[in-house]
Amino acid sequence: MRMNQAARIQTRFHIALRIVHWGMALLILAMLFMGIGMVSTVAPAYPVLLALHREVGVALLVLVIVRLAIRLTTGTPPLPDDLPRWQIRAAQGSHAMLYLAMTTMPLIGWAMLSAGGYPVQVAGAVILPPILPGNIQLYSLLRGAHAAVACAFFALILAHMSAALVHALVRRDGIFASMAFGRRATGEAGEGGEAAS
Repeated sequence: MRMNQAARIQTRFHIALRIVHWGMALLILAMLFMGIGMVSTVAPAYPVLLALHREVGVALLVLVIVRLAIRLTTGTPPLPDDLPRWQIRAAQGSHAMLYLAMTTMPLIGWAMLSAGGYPVQVAGAVILPPILPGNIQLYSLLRGAHAAVACAFFALILAHMSAALVHALVRRDGIFASMAFGRRATGEAGEGGEAAS
């Protein structure tokens, strides 16, 4: 009975969720640098960056939906028993904000392009339908919102990466290992709560 109970304790995120997590991490970092490059240049590279930015944005919107579905169906490993309650709440809050940013960023971008009358073209030929009517004032407002959310998103990413490094290098409590690949690190997570991804 004890063996069956121990076998049910989830110590790592599902492999599909880990693959999507790290794939999205690379795409999000690429998107942030593409965005910075787009606003700081008028060189011939601008149209290429813009087209790539749109396509990756749509891909990220699809991936965050897939990620949420995987997370809801596969669950999350428990957090360590000794993790302070404020850190648990901070982790849950920051992850909720990360999911919100991952969802709203591409939607704001799509809405912005729709309001500006620009087509959202993906995969070379597919053009997504506009989600807002053309309106130059709304376009300007959404453009500012897109930039503001991008800055907040970047700050959230830095906080997330800092926390991950603390768990990996200082606490060594298994939280980072639960989202990593390879052999499970020492310091398994306990039963104190749910990890957030």
